[in-house]
Amino acid sequence: MIPELGHFALALACALSFAQAILPIYGAWRRDERLIAAAPGLACGQLLALGVSAFCLVWSNVVDDFSVLNVAENSNSLKPLLYKITGSWGNHEGSIILWALILALCGGAVAGFGRNLPGALRARVIGVLGASSAGFLLFSLLTSNPFTRLWPAPIDGRDMNPLLQDPGLAFHPPMLYAGYVGFAVPFAFAIAALLEGRVDASWGRWVRPWTLASWCLLTCGIALGSWWAYYELGWGGFWFWDPVENASLLPWLTGTALLHSAIVVEKREALKIWTVLLAIATFSLSLSGTFLVRSGILNSVHAFANDPARGVFILGLLGVVIGGSLLLFAIRAPALSAGGIFAPVSREGALVLNNVLLCSIAAVVITGTMYPLFSDLILHDKLSVGAPFFNATVIPLAVPVFAAMTIGPVMPWKRAALLPALLRIWWAALIAVMVGLIALTKAPVLPALAFGGAAWMIAGAAADIVERIRLFRLPAGNSMARLRGLPIAAFGAAIAHAGLGVTVAGIAGMSLARQQVVLVHPGEQIQAAGLTWALDSLTDRTGPNYNERVANIRVIRPGEPDLEMHPSRRAFTTQTVTTTEAAIHTTGFADIYAVLGEERDGAAVMRLHYNPMAPWIWLGGLVMAIGGGLSLADRRLRVGAPARKTVPLGVSA
Repeated sequence: MIPELGHFALALACALSFAQAILPIYGAWRRDERLIAAAPGLACGQLLALGVSAFCLVWSNVVDDFSVLNVAENSNSLKPLLYKITGSWGNHEGSIILWALILALCGGAVAGFGRNLPGALRARVIGVLGASSAGFLLFSLLTSNPFTRLWPAPIDGRDMNPLLQDPGLAFHPPMLYAGYVGFAVPFAFAIAALLEGRVDASWGRWVRPWTLASWCLLTCGIALGSWWAYYELGWGGFWFWDPVENASLLPWLTGTALLHSAIVVEKREALKIWTVLLAIATFSLSLSGTFLVRSGILNSVHAFANDPARGVFILGLLGVVIGGSLLLFAIRAPALSAGGIFAPVSREGALVLNNVLLCSIAAVVITGTMYPLFSDLILHDKLSVGAPFFNATVIPLAVPVFAAMTIGPVMPWKRAALLPALLRIWWAALIAVMVGLIALTKAPVLPALAFGGAAWMIAGAAADIVERIRLFRLPAGNSMARLRGLPIAAFGAAIAHAGLGVTVAGIAGMSLARQQVVLVHPGEQIQAAGLTWALDSLTDRTGPNYNERVANIRVIRPGEPDLEMHPSRRAFTTQTVTTTEAAIHTTGFADIYAVLGEERDGAAVMRLHYNPMAPWIWLGGLVMAIGGGLSLADRRLRVGAPARKTVPLGVSA
């Protein structure tokens, strides 16, 4: 009964999404107030129906209803309750429902929080979101129905991929999807602007908070996924340039560029066409990542590798969304006036340079990701593109981004001079040089330069605040008054920039990591990765749906208490899969990391690491998200968008 209710609610949501896609946009075109007013109700109705459908899917997993094919293939009665709940979206069919639910939440959010939007604009935005949702719901009903029945029902299920039975992977997909799908809102605003033929400062004010919220969620999602790969996969690294990892990085890069472009539109009414195109590109890359994961054309620990026939449907959806939006852009973009003239050396110029470089990095990443696929398809030549290619091509483009993001904020709008801007942050440059020189005494040249660049970004973020309050150039009381009067968004931007510096410092530190694979007998002590390790014993434990072999290790540190660590290997009883559980001890400045491998003649194969600065990689991601959240809390982004100018189509604003 519950699965049938969920299926019915899914079909109802699909019907409502089509109504949401057609009626509001038609009403805005015909200036029919009744159809315009129907948009929020349709969005909320679709959200309610999808919420019921998602609840029914979760319930079917929780009660072990193995008569549902999706539950039988991805769950098991022995699986812990947390993973029964989160496992409902840890598979292809469930992830599509999660995607559609988040998209419906976006539509409901625009309906609820967009009351200060002009009625016709809100109707168009909600209509575009409805059209996007309709495609995914139709895909779910026709090719990926999560409520398909199985008869006769098996006694027990096949269980979920053991690698996904982890708290990190329980919450990583919703966070990542929220970032992916959240960019549908700026996309919808871009399409609405093209339909209306107008982009102005108020449009930039409305787009920016949605972009910022999506960027924060995507940042957290990527950081959480990287952290999961670090501790769960047992390889001791944080980024593998895996194709699906790259698929999440691409919309983050263009989304970062979109966020900065929206600022210029709001402040200077410039970069309008650029901003609209970035909104289209960012959501298109989010959809492309979905296609890569679900088409079966990629081999990745992240990929679902389902029937490639399903990828044909998503490929068609991609063609409609990307092709249709770019066609509309080609037709309507000439109606958007350029506006906001500025000199190359200015804050706008720095933001343009930042965007060009970010998009260049995105182009390099997508080339390295897709080239092996086209090589295999066209040339029948299998090859792989790995870290050496990406490091050699991305780093030279990233360095000027780091430089521009520190200099740009201290430049005035419209016109500036480079030398005065550099003089304002001379002390940040001095700190960067000193840090780089100190690092050079203990590290090779490239990591030392990276440490200097990280210090440049962190000190430059502080210099931005110092410059805003005119510290040491005004009396202290006046500077403190200016500090209290600074908008929250100014602190948020500085914190986010500093967060990137923290991440860069962590990456630089990881380049100095020491690791060693050793064979150790119980009771034996060894020297590895610069530390003394003692394997006291090997013991067995039993979990809810796995058997576990545990190594009891002591790390002997002179002058400090011994450190106990317990890495393990888990053999799952429902699947013939073995996973490793790394043991990690962090000091905040370094990680001591141990992985248990197979046993040979009574001895254990162990991989032992000392990873300096590793925690800073994810700390930086958290700091960036906190900075974005602070900016989002700025009252100016939530209340009182500037009034829109009434300008006929095709007339310069």
